Amino acid sequence: MADVQPQYYSFSPPVGTAVGSPYFVIGDGRITAIRVWEAYNRNIKGFQFRYGFVWSPVAGYRTSRLQELKLFDGETIVQISGKYAYFLQTVAFVTNRGRSLFVGQPHGYSYNMYPTNNQAELRFISGRSHGSITSIGAHWALVDPVFNNTTGH
Repeated sequence: MADVQPQYYSFSPPVGTAVGSPYFVIGDGRITAIRVWEAYNRNIKGFQFRYGFVWSPVAGYRTSRLQELKLFDGETIVQISGKYAYFLQTVAFVTNRGRSLFVGQPHGYSYNMYPTNNQAELRFISGRSHGSITSIGAHWALVDPVFNNTTGH
């Protein structure tokens, strides 16, 4: 995590039941795409982020119900919201350009996560999974300018 500038770091504590095995979806540089898997009309099964041109390992599980959001140059994730019960029921990743990826079924308790510094962006998520995602927390920071450019690859 050498590319994170600590003075802009903030943490949105996890929501959910925190049952199961821990996961982290983390990588170097800026997030350039997000994948979310869901159980049909049920809950969130898994996450995967692309950092630059490299996909992270999948946190949780893959299913046939995949939704994906590819970010434009300079576009960042600035908010995560949704609903949870025993499992994460809904997740919405919102960008600084007003676009969003909404996955899941809207029932349960609401949550809303965003950075404390308006220049920061989503760097990685962490939480727990047990058959499906049971909790999610968000880590926000600035990305080192060296990692901002995706051209030339």
